[in-house]
Amino acid sequence: MASERPSTPPPQSASHNSTVPPTSSLTPEQVKRIEINRLKAKALRDQREAEARKRNDAPSLHRSNSGNLAAGQKRTHAAISTSSVPAAPGDGWSKDPAKSGGFRPLEAIRPARNFAKFVEYDFSKMTDTKGGFLAEEDDPHSNALQKANLEDKPAHMTLKEWQRHQLLRSLRERKEGPFEPGISALKREENKACRECGSLEIDFKWEEIFACAICNACKEKFPDRYSLLTKTEAREDYLLTDPELKDEELLPHLERPNPHKATFHNMMLFLRYQVEEYAFGKKWGSAEALDDEFSRREKEKKKRKEDKFKLKLQELKKKTRVDAYRRSRKGGGGGGQFGDEIGSGGKHTHTWGRAVENAEGIGVKTCVDCGMEVEELEF
Repeated sequence: MASERPSTPPPQSASHNSTVPPTSSLTPEQVKRIEINRLKAKALRDQREAEARKRNDAPSLHRSNSGNLAAGQKRTHAAISTSSVPAAPGDGWSKDPAKSGGFRPLEAIRPARNFAKFVEYDFSKMTDTKGGFLAEEDDPHSNALQKANLEDKPAHMTLKEWQRHQLLRSLRERKEGPFEPGISALKREENKACRECGSLEIDFKWEEIFACAICNACKEKFPDRYSLLTKTEAREDYLLTDPELKDEELLPHLERPNPHKATFHNMMLFLRYQVEEYAFGKKWGSAEALDDEFSRREKEKKKRKEDKFKLKLQELKKKTRVDAYRRSRKGGGGGGQFGDEIGSGGKHTHTWGRAVENAEGIGVKTCVDCGMEVEELEF
């Protein structure tokens, strides 16, 4: 019918492709011979590639005139491998990959020199010292923070053994970890409890030094009693002397490394309620008496400053009188005041000359009579 569409694609006529024989023209014998020849060529190519690999030489690849590989020909692994490429002095490849057990690209890559050393810290678990430095408690295994301790390392111990020894000694001093005293369930009367809440989990380090059984929760809950004071604060705020602060039987103290510099002396930390009990109860009597003593010392300090200023002022006046006397004696006069003209009893009046610029570019005027010089600035 004329309305039906032709099939797609339309059948080709024999006149357009008369030179190409149809597929059905090949006999089964011809197809078998073609397949045999293809397998022989493939086996011959595999044999040549195996011989080339044994000689560590890439197989000769037959290329066409266009420079590309011939149709159906594949490159071997040895042809595209970079194991035989020498390493440049500036790249990150190892110069001798055979030492690492063959060619391993990921293991042969080396980091840049500037990024080879770094330290990774967990800032969520570190103490904010507000000073921009790290404490040894936050990084006990850092060699940079423990260079002073490495000087005492015995020769027969390795660095790892010495660090483990230092860690165990630190835990023993703080009574933590395996060195924390145990709590007996049988002898409850011998267990020491917190003086505020009665908890058995007390700070044994404080109990040993300050003889104060207190837990960590109560230390944070009552900072007005269980906070630590430095030696400077105890001396200036409570007016205690150095012999009193150094007496461990009178005021026990806890020593910590100085956070400002490792070479400074260790800090002496005192318990606040013990310092207040001694200052208010034994030395001054009460907090009001301490305030009165503080006010009295401030007045004495102010009076000493004023007396020192007056003494210096008197010395300056004496020196000025001596200079005036010498000037009068030099001029032959019988007295006079400072500033009087030498040789006559009248007041000296300067007669300034013209301004002359000095080496710094500032105008200088000189008195014609006495030679006094003054600088002149122009705005």
